[in-house]
Amino acid sequence: MKVLVIGSGAREHALCRSLSLDPAVTALHCAPGNAGIAEAAELHRVDALDGAAVSALAVKLGADLVVVGPEAPLVAGVADAVREAGVPVFGPSKEAARLEGSKAFAKDVMAAAGVPTARSYVCTTAEAVDAALGAFGAPYVVKDDGLAAGKGVVVTGDADAAKAHATACERVVIEEYLDGPEVSLFAVTDGETVVPLQPAQDFKRALDGDEGPNTGGMGAYSPLPWADPGLVDEVLRTVLQPTVDEMRRRGTPFSGLLYAGLAITGRGVRVIEFNARFGDPETQVVLARLQTPLAGVLMAAATGGLAHLEPLRWSDDAAVTVVVASQNYPGTPRTGDPITGLEEVAAQDAPHAYVLHAGTRRDGDAVLSAGGRVLSVTATGKDLTEARDRAYTAVSRIRLEGSQHRSDIAASAAAKA
Repeated sequence: MKVLVIGSGAREHALCRSLSLDPAVTALHCAPGNAGIAEAAELHRVDALDGAAVSALAVKLGADLVVVGPEAPLVAGVADAVREAGVPVFGPSKEAARLEGSKAFAKDVMAAAGVPTARSYVCTTAEAVDAALGAFGAPYVVKDDGLAAGKGVVVTGDADAAKAHATACERVVIEEYLDGPEVSLFAVTDGETVVPLQPAQDFKRALDGDEGPNTGGMGAYSPLPWADPGLVDEVLRTVLQPTVDEMRRRGTPFSGLLYAGLAITGRGVRVIEFNARFGDPETQVVLARLQTPLAGVLMAAATGGLAHLEPLRWSDDAAVTVVVASQNYPGTPRTGDPITGLEEVAAQDAPHAYVLHAGTRRDGDAVLSAGGRVLSVTATGKDLTEARDRAYTAVSRIRLEGSQHRSDIAASAAAKA
């Protein structure tokens, strides 16, 4: 099977790594990729947002499957262009990707499907924003309706900060604050059958102790030893399957990866958000534990065959991912600095710990930082404590001037396990 992965982040590196270990994959390509992905796949210089260019590349390569990783190409309709070229694609259509592309649309779908979520208002004027903030009170939750690269949400007790964020957005969703721990649950679907993966928890705040600004994610772990054993079945029954059924009823079936961001509140499970693709950094830990070969799962979703898929097999090991970000992230990150120590990780920590590249580029023999979240280290172990130790040992070998990372990823869960 020839597979083409679209994207250039740590999520796509994790996908490429898993696909490269799949004996069914005979050739692996990625566009545009990054310095780390180049070690697992052949890279191609293609604009990931250009559906015509992506579909032309897929046809030229004779790809049997295209996997569209990031949200922006999905919302731009890249998966539609690939399908129109006759190539199976893992990723929803432009219309279905509105589940992530518009939070207001997602709320409408959830209401129609009876999916439990936070009460909310969609606001386009200052007057509506003031009314919504007043109705819910602090802490205020203000979400940019459109895509914002994981940084469009402000949760604050400061009404002025909430209003400032709303003013900077064309349209916002203001909703009640949901208490309780958050969980990320991915599901693979072909538009009818829904196959949930294992849950994970990520860390959105930049600093230890969940302090600092929201980011795209600073780390993650799986499994969740504190979660109810029936959580996945409950979310499948009350959230995932009803949403997929509602999308099909509307004539815009959702095929690909449906990501549910959940809050486990005192009143039960509530949906915080939907994403239309694998989430970063949760993908890294979930795929680290998946034992079923990945290509067959993605192909079954792309071709309507999930109902015939064998049950997924999972490792009992725990997995922890720690993100290493550049100086000033999530503001204006510093880039262009050399990254060293990667060979040390490969030599001393593999196979239990490995580096997944995100914002990197190669300059001759050197690897340089090229984004905010530069890379992540994923490690596995018999439990969260061992996985954490391995991850942080590997992180300590990596040198990037001014870099930052959280030191408390999975610490609380490991202590309570």
